[in-house]
Amino acid sequence: ADFDAKKKRKVAEIYQALNSDPIDVAALRRMAISEGGLLTDEIRCKVWPKLLSVNTDDLPPLPAGKELREDNKDYQQVLLDVRRSLRRFPPGMPDDQREGLQEELIDIILHVLKRNPQLHYYQGYHDIVVTFLLVVGDRLATALVEKLSTHHLRDFMDPTMDNTKHILNYLMPIIDQVNPEVHDFMQSAEVGTIFALSWLITWFGHVLSDFRHVVRLYDFFLACHPLMPIYFAAVIVLHRQQEVLECECDMASVHHLLSQIPQDLPYESLISKAGDLFVQFPPSELAKEAAQQQAERTAASTFKDFELASVQQRPDTVLRQRFRERLRGEERLQGEERTKSILTKPRTNRFVKLAVMGLTVALGAAALAVVKSALEWAPKFELQIFP
Repeated sequence: ADFDAKKKRKVAEIYQALNSDPIDVAALRRMAISEGGLLTDEIRCKVWPKLLSVNTDDLPPLPAGKELREDNKDYQQVLLDVRRSLRRFPPGMPDDQREGLQEELIDIILHVLKRNPQLHYYQGYHDIVVTFLLVVGDRLATALVEKLSTHHLRDFMDPTMDNTKHILNYLMPIIDQVNPEVHDFMQSAEVGTIFALSWLITWFGHVLSDFRHVVRLYDFFLACHPLMPIYFAAVIVLHRQQEVLECECDMASVHHLLSQIPQDLPYESLISKAGDLFVQFPPSELAKEAAQQQAERTAASTFKDFELASVQQRPDTVLRQRFRERLRGEERLQGEERTKSILTKPRTNRFVKLAVMGLTVALGAAALAVVKSALEWAPKFELQIFP
């Protein structure tokens, strides 16, 4: 009953924000982020357009599908992907209804691509579009997806994957800030970040089987900075730190573990945590590390191999013995040093302070800061995320 009362209160607050003049978009963003998100598809139809500043009063009519399909270079690929998208429709939906929706899905995608020749279709794009189609219907979905494609998803729709890879490069620095041990383990396993690619470019639509969880995440992502999905990806990895550290430290095992996404994730607490991390480590702070990610990894790992090789080539066992003892001594010292440095390390210090402040509130302060950064971000939206 308490939950129902809370829900009723939230619905009332959402409608109040929608009916105020001007519409209180900041409040709508907060509602979309906070526990339970926007609650119902009926509300999403009203709020999603506001989060993307899409004017719903004059939606253009959809062109007839036939003319869209005739000489469209992407048609065959889109058709294949849409045909394969059976499991994205509610189980138990009658075949003819589903087939009708699949036709609409093809039309929406081709329509957006035709109107925006600078955008390139990618596999997985249809997973995002189908989510909008199922929630808001074809005309509104077309408008929302077009706006999204020229903004949040813009980097995935370049002719090359460069910008997408660049966004993936944010994953390890976020993990490193929170749990250096998991970060170092993943680096040693050389697992890379490709396991999170389909999460990122479909906003998790492709990998989560329960539609409710998908739309809950879409509420969150639509209200936030375009990089939020990568923070959420990091939070999923961190949530599974135990499993990761118990895994064989090699690429195949770790990749396999991470790419199988558990379906019973505690979404609300992960969303809350992703919001907090965004506030603690905003993208601007991580940008340098993300850029170094590539360069450093290769240089460091080859240097380590080189060191190992030179150690093993010493013929003199006495020397080798001495070298090992010296290493052990150093390790002991390092251990003490490490404890000292951990206590004075800015990263940990920040965490201690935050823990003392008890920042991991149920997205109170965090939601506000995320909202603020999303609003600051909005005018610069026309720029690409990564020039």
